[in-house]
Amino acid sequence: MNYGEIKNFDIANGEGVRVSLFVSGCTHHCKNCFNPETWSFDYGEPFTKEVEDKIIEELRPDYINGLSLLGGEPFEPQNQAALLPFLRRVKALFPEKSIWCYSGYLFDRELLSASRARCEYTDEMLSLIDVLVDGEFVQELYNISLQFRGSSNQRIIDVHKSLESGETVEYKPKSGRIEM
Repeated sequence: MNYGEIKNFDIANGEGVRVSLFVSGCTHHCKNCFNPETWSFDYGEPFTKEVEDKIIEELRPDYINGLSLLGGEPFEPQNQAALLPFLRRVKALFPEKSIWCYSGYLFDRELLSASRARCEYTDEMLSLIDVLVDGEFVQELYNISLQFRGSSNQRIIDVHKSLESGETVEYKPKSGRIEM
């Protein structure tokens, strides 16, 4: 897997101050995507053990709330294969920090059901993610006032509560309500 960028001290892609990893490779190709260069699986640099170690160090301070995965598309099967061992490591070292993930794939219809995204890594990867922002970016539904997402079709999902209940559960932020 390659990655396009790592943002330290990111406050736009999840609650609090976060470290954000932008993976490469996406087959959605959303109109007016904010990151089209990451559509190519070859874009950026290889995601190596040294890169993992750097992110781990950036996650250590108490003021860092967690990790956010963006893209590209973290749930492309080849990206899942590379991300799963890294997410295991992050959760083992920092169980109190949240993991947010942005995916164009729909939680209930594509990640939990047969689809091109679902593979042998999907269930465990979902179990390690706290919050999933799902759905492709849709230019016609773009709304600058939305918190943590670009278009109104995208949902902010509490993954653990959703997996426990068998229904898609809206994430309730610590700082107040996020309008769905």
